[in-house]
Amino acid sequence: MVIWIVGLAGAGKSSLGRELAAMLRLNDPAVVLIDGDAFRQVMGDDLGHGLEDRRRNAWRICRMCLMLERQGITVVCAILALFPETLAWNREHYSSYCEVFLDVPMEVLAARDQKGLYSRALAGELRDVAGVDLPFQPPASPDLVLGPAEDYTPAQAAARILRRLRGEEM
Repeated sequence: MVIWIVGLAGAGKSSLGRELAAMLRLNDPAVVLIDGDAFRQVMGDDLGHGLEDRRRNAWRICRMCLMLERQGITVVCAILALFPETLAWNREHYSSYCEVFLDVPMEVLAARDQKGLYSRALAGELRDVAGVDLPFQPPASPDLVLGPAEDYTPAQAAARILRRLRGEEM
């Protein structure tokens, strides 16, 4: 199975991914977490952050997840996911797929701004920031949407995803 966690920078994808992977490992040690930033480093950090390099990186991640899933490994993937075509590809190619969208408004993300991305982008000091000068289109049909109004911790969100996977929450 592949669980794809989508959202803008600062939405909580990495924290949720770590928590979800840890919970899944309680019942199955064959769980891998793929985090967008960490994946870039593992692959040699050879791509920039413009649209075409982001597209190349997204396809790398899609194919890596497929390779792992085919070997019986559950994959939790925490990634920005700018391209609707990669999400459509995921639904078509993975044997079991769950897409989770962290729907956090830009004003909340800008207030969090853990990496200083938004403040630097809005000041014109940084380019190629999704949601600022790169368009971000929310997923068309995620299996689960989590937003800041729900005021959840990563553990609560991970538990909600697990309930969804078990069919207890629709």
